[in-house]
Amino acid sequence: MLTDDELLRYSRQIMLPQVDIAGQEKLREATVLVVGVGGLGSPVAMYLAAAGVGKLVLVDQDQVDLSNLQRQIIHTTERIGVDKVESARATLAQLNTACKVETIAAQFCAENSDALVANCQVIVDCSDNFAVRFLLNRLSVQYQVPLVSGAAIRMEGQISVYDPRLSSSPCYHCLYQETGEEDQSCTTNGVLAPVVGVVGSIQATETIKLIAGIGDALMGRLLLVDFLTMEFRSIRLKKDPACPVCS
Repeated sequence: MLTDDELLRYSRQIMLPQVDIAGQEKLREATVLVVGVGGLGSPVAMYLAAAGVGKLVLVDQDQVDLSNLQRQIIHTTERIGVDKVESARATLAQLNTACKVETIAAQFCAENSDALVANCQVIVDCSDNFAVRFLLNRLSVQYQVPLVSGAAIRMEGQISVYDPRLSSSPCYHCLYQETGEEDQSCTTNGVLAPVVGVVGSIQATETIKLIAGIGDALMGRLLLVDFLTMEFRSIRLKKDPACPVCS
């Protein structure tokens, strides 16, 4: 049962008939793996903690840099040089002490990934590394854990949900072959600060929907956002019958 404090803290969310107390309890019992605590991972982690997700596992190998602060709102000037996961933990503790935070200050890789994925309900990919994205996709399929994927660069963003529990769902590899260019990142191309905030907020929303079992997820759809023209487009994705990962 939710405590009186929880009922008050999450009251505006519980008021939603789609969420109600049952949905809030599901959030409290959930563990979410967030890979990358930068521009996308900042709003993802903050909104999930604020919304009442019981446990967040944060993975990132980097330290806070001055150039991060333009868009990575979970970090502060005083924490420059601190591991990003520890900086994020400090911010989340101020937001909601009831949210347990586990931190991994290392690159997400095959050596440390299996146990992390096997023990979570949703994976949120906030990385900017193609090798990590494809690894997350393979583990998502292997352990039947939904993957919420987001990307942002310049003034563009995209979000999709891959749910291997559904036979009709494509996986990340159905859309992208493992030939991505590593220089397609904010570091080399730039990004407008609020763009990652919007994309990360949509990722957090899709994660909450998956946990609470509400609404229609972006499964089988790729949401594309052009922030220069403020146009949203949704493209239907089909499962690749020849995909080496999910078929």
